[in-house]
Amino acid sequence: MNRRQFLRVTTGLGGGALLSHLGIVSAVSAAPAARPRVLAVARRTELPPTRIAFVKTRNRAEGVRKALDLLDINPVRDKALFLKANFNSADPTPGSTHNDTLSALVQRLQEMGAASITIGDRSGMGDTRTVMQQKGLFDMADELGFQTVVFDELGPGEWELLQPEDSHWNEGFWFARPVLRADGVVQTCCLKTHQYGGHFTLSLKNSVGLVAKYSPTGSANYMSELHGSGHQRRMIAEINTAYAPDLIVLDGVQAFVNGGPATGDVVDSRVILAGTDRVAIDAVGVAILRHFGTTEEVERGPIFEQEQIARAVELGLGVDSPDKIALITGDPASAAYAAAIGDVLMAG
Repeated sequence: MNRRQFLRVTTGLGGGALLSHLGIVSAVSAAPAARPRVLAVARRTELPPTRIAFVKTRNRAEGVRKALDLLDINPVRDKALFLKANFNSADPTPGSTHNDTLSALVQRLQEMGAASITIGDRSGMGDTRTVMQQKGLFDMADELGFQTVVFDELGPGEWELLQPEDSHWNEGFWFARPVLRADGVVQTCCLKTHQYGGHFTLSLKNSVGLVAKYSPTGSANYMSELHGSGHQRRMIAEINTAYAPDLIVLDGVQAFVNGGPATGDVVDSRVILAGTDRVAIDAVGVAILRHFGTTEEVERGPIFEQEQIARAVELGLGVDSPDKIALITGDPASAAYAAAIGDVLMAG
């Protein structure tokens, strides 16, 4: 398959309906809260292509709107949504979600008919409420009319113990119930490397903030377990078996190509991506990092053999090869940029 066959480009908005997004099938047993709910993942060897909207831009708000228009789907109408941003710290973007990106996304979801929106997170590098205050999230919530939840402040009954099949977690992990109760989940993530063993922080790793740092019924430190394990990148993928996103928006207007997740070497990567497939989003994100030159770990080997991505494919969380990703653009500048990224994606 050559690049022209791989890269399907539209020159206008829309371009047809998107294939249904990939879901997770869970076998749920009625067990006490202290026992893990075992997640049985539906594995598929033949996955359909997925469309990733690709917008070259320096304007985050404009890029978010263009990308969602290009997808030409509405999986959020009448749903009570949980929106996961990146509030690992309050460091400037790409250390955390940019307010322009978040504001534009919230407003677009409201225009698409979302019944309600709740934004929550657990910071890894600071007190979550303080991080949210420093980011101005509570003021934005008052202005735009969405709810917030600080995962640090959830009670024991607001967490659920999950155990993915064949997990690399010792005893599973506690996952935030506000996410599990939502009618739909939307993610917005950054484009950056991760110097503490994750290698990169895109959509799959953004889900780490949905896991409790400490067991709500004991003293287990799940983040110490994660970051101290040689299976860290596989464990990141396994967190994602807990839910399936309705939409994902990646803000790559700027990227860390070294360092991260809070600070690093910044490049102007000038792109907004949108889609429904975490594996595809992350594969394209890794290709963009490679395009600009990045760490040895992120450069090494085929993109679909990166451990986060490879484990996610094993778990049936997304497409299993680069030729099943279609980059959808709406203007010549975006098309030319997407062609260059497509070459990197197909080569590696």
